Amino acid sequence: MMIIMKANATPQEVEAVIAQIKEMGLAVHLSQGVEATIIGAIGETHNIPTERFEGLDGVDIVQRITQPYKLASRQFHPEDSVIPMNGFAVGGNEIAVIAGPCSVESRSQIIETAIAVKEAGASALRGGVFKPRTSPYAFQGLGEEGLELLAEAREITGLPIVVEIMSQVQLDMMVKYVDVFQIGARNMQNFNLLRAIGETRTAVLLKRGLSATVEELLMSAEYVLAGGNQRVMLCERGIRTFETSTRNTTDINAIPVLKNLTHLPVILDPSHSTGHANYVAAIARAGIAAGADGLIIEVHPDPAKAVSDGKQSLKPEKFAEMVKQVGQIAQIMGRRLATTQGNVQPLKQGWA
Repeated sequence: MMIIMKANATPQEVEAVIAQIKEMGLAVHLSQGVEATIIGAIGETHNIPTERFEGLDGVDIVQRITQPYKLASRQFHPEDSVIPMNGFAVGGNEIAVIAGPCSVESRSQIIETAIAVKEAGASALRGGVFKPRTSPYAFQGLGEEGLELLAEAREITGLPIVVEIMSQVQLDMMVKYVDVFQIGARNMQNFNLLRAIGETRTAVLLKRGLSATVEELLMSAEYVLAGGNQRVMLCERGIRTFETSTRNTTDINAIPVLKNLTHLPVILDPSHSTGHANYVAAIARAGIAAGADGLIIEVHPDPAKAVSDGKQSLKPEKFAEMVKQVGQIAQIMGRRLATTQGNVQPLKQGWA
């Protein structure tokens, strides 16, 4: 239920409404904008008549939110959410480009890649340190050592780091290093993990599950939002269909659909959605034209020797070409590429 206060409502009137909501055993979400104050009553409100709030002082309109996802809904939050990062923002007029290897393999590899993507125009660095692999015998990641290497790459380049978290037990360690938690497709409905991350204030990149509907993705986002973490970004990364010519099927439709249904920023992952480097740039261009707020791209200095996902990883020079193309499309759309603050710092001796 959404309670819109009058423009001249006093702080005391707002507090009275909040107290009434809490007395009913409901959670409260307060959104104070320039033009209006909106109070969300979150929980089972079907049996609560709107009249319980309509007669309170300072209340203008009481509306029921019809979608099963409440806090993620545009009905509750009409304006786009804008998530500040290091010198730029995701969800506004800027297009974020997150780039880096599937897995952090070594110090030289991640620092070389970080410098290359920074110089090409990336605004954030991605890198996996705990890898959810289909085979238990495949490379599983460097763990905390990988986080330390990513932190060093951030220090050198100024790029915030995006890292996948797989389990609640990793949370206390990772929160010390990570700027953005990536929740992978296989964990989109790991509700215990979603709840735990909802209690942090670290930004979240939530990937759509391989067979998940748009509504299921938004319901997963609702778990994080309900915990109090408002810094949620959604990621379309392709879904599983009967088509086998690509790794997954990129649901370009999902981008404008999500932009219509939710205020949360929408990121496209053309690397996983295609599974082949030859197709990444084309789908990246299409995603920005469709209204995506950013891209997450796998980049590796030597894809043929990558320990994971080399087939879909771009070489740095191909990534640089793609960024230029995406930037041109962004301009056509009245937007621009995001940039981080600061220049690449001099490398310490013996970094390789």
